[in-house]
Amino acid sequence: MEQPEGFIVKGQEHKVCKLVKSLYGLKQAPKQWHEKFDKVILDYDFKFNGHDKCVYYKENNGEHVILCLYVDDILIFGTNLEIVNDVKSYLSRNFDMKDMGEAHVILGMKIEKTTQGISLSQSSTIEKMLKKFNYFECKPTPTPYDPNVHLKKNQGEPFSQLKYSQMIGSLLYIANKTRPDIAYAVGRLSRYTHNPSKEHWNALERVFKYLRGTIDYSLCYKGFPNVVEGYSDAN
Repeated sequence: MEQPEGFIVKGQEHKVCKLVKSLYGLKQAPKQWHEKFDKVILDYDFKFNGHDKCVYYKENNGEHVILCLYVDDILIFGTNLEIVNDVKSYLSRNFDMKDMGEAHVILGMKIEKTTQGISLSQSSTIEKMLKKFNYFECKPTPTPYDPNVHLKKNQGEPFSQLKYSQMIGSLLYIANKTRPDIAYAVGRLSRYTHNPSKEHWNALERVFKYLRGTIDYSLCYKGFPNVVEGYSDAN
């Protein structure tokens, strides 16, 4: 930070300014921004989600609205348009905002609304990842993991450890967002990032080949009836 041009006190040119509040870019700015947003949104009768403090919800006369905050990007979901517009108007009175309209893409995820619900996909992100690691032209495999393969710790020298870690990191990002179908395979493979073997590499490549054949898969959220369901296995 520098003083504005012309703001010089004779004899004190080498002194510094003391900030009385946070500025964008300072290390304390994110915390203070979140505290400010919390106060504003909680004063409007929103409540914290129990699992994520960047997700807020509000209920009013049987209507519901959910607000998701990522740094300074906001997604608002509601049971009707009126309650969504009401929240946007309130936020606009407290912050300088730009209304981007109906959300179609957020954090690399494509959002699609259908008659059955909402679907999230990362086909564009997956395509870039496949091209980055040279698997876009590969032959797809039908499953992300071979159950007949039993991975073990590598007792020898690591095999391309840095690239292995980079690929695992990319897969974790996909698995945690919209592709739970690869979560098990990636979870197993991530155990060996410090010392991967050729066998680990073969299993890792299988995940990329699987993604090549399922690049357009999406995660769908559908409405369910008010019926409690339970599932268990033979154990």
